[in-house]
Amino acid sequence: MSDQGTKIAVVGVGRMGANMARRLAEKNFQVTAVYDVRREAATELAKELGCAAPATLAEVTSGADFILTVVSDDKAMRDVFTAPGDNLLTGASGKTFINFATVSPEVHLEVEAAAKKVGAATIEACMASSITQARQGTLYLILAGDAQVVKKATPMLEALSSARRHVGETGRAAQVKALVNMVMNINTAGLAEGLGLGDALGLDLNVLREIFSQTGANSRVLETDGADMQNREHDCYFSSAHAAKDSGIAVALAKQAGIQVPLAETTLAQYRRMVDKGLGELDKSGVAELTFKGRAQ
Repeated sequence: MSDQGTKIAVVGVGRMGANMARRLAEKNFQVTAVYDVRREAATELAKELGCAAPATLAEVTSGADFILTVVSDDKAMRDVFTAPGDNLLTGASGKTFINFATVSPEVHLEVEAAAKKVGAATIEACMASSITQARQGTLYLILAGDAQVVKKATPMLEALSSARRHVGETGRAAQVKALVNMVMNINTAGLAEGLGLGDALGLDLNVLREIFSQTGANSRVLETDGADMQNREHDCYFSSAHAAKDSGIAVALAKQAGIQVPLAETTLAQYRRMVDKGLGELDKSGVAELTFKGRAQ
């Protein structure tokens, strides 16, 4: 399903945002503008898609009905919505913002409140998928916000995703996404330790991974990251820096809730260690570089 009369802009055209814009254009949605703090990235994608690459956020909003944001962190989210001088909420009455970034629940609530003041609407659409799914339109989306606004955006959301779950009011999707990534990161770090220890013991890692897959050690991470850890192939689909950020969000939520999460805290320390070593742009599978003997420890 598509609506060629609906004008869409995308703010943040890194690996995920660029592929989402490509997917929407491919499905005959009218992508009017793309924007990124890295001007070259925006202008190159705009040329590919035949759309504008405005120099200001206000121009992005003025030319679209729906504005999708796919930014990196809390600061970037606040910057695009509330920075003085130029932001997405300038002239935003009647516009709908769909925010895909993994940021803290508090920031989603701040953005919702700021948007309401100018007559705009927001949706959380947290993505539990990666770059390939963004290009193929098979994202899994965790949605939050006003159900009627979500319904209005459904044709676009359907073009980007194979499944969706609405989990409640604004802030809830960010909470759920933080927990998804917390558990995923723990699984990834645990697998890296298991394979690293197996390697140190001289075990055949192909056999070990096969046995893991048939036992309680099996996981989705084993499927996606196991061979990469063994072969040191860490092409980035979900960066270690993002893993550190997202585990940090989850640990902060645990502290607010008064819950002890020692595994999450240890995993966070591992991914922060990667960032400190300059390995933050490796895929999350790169955590194995900290656990295999003879690697970057």
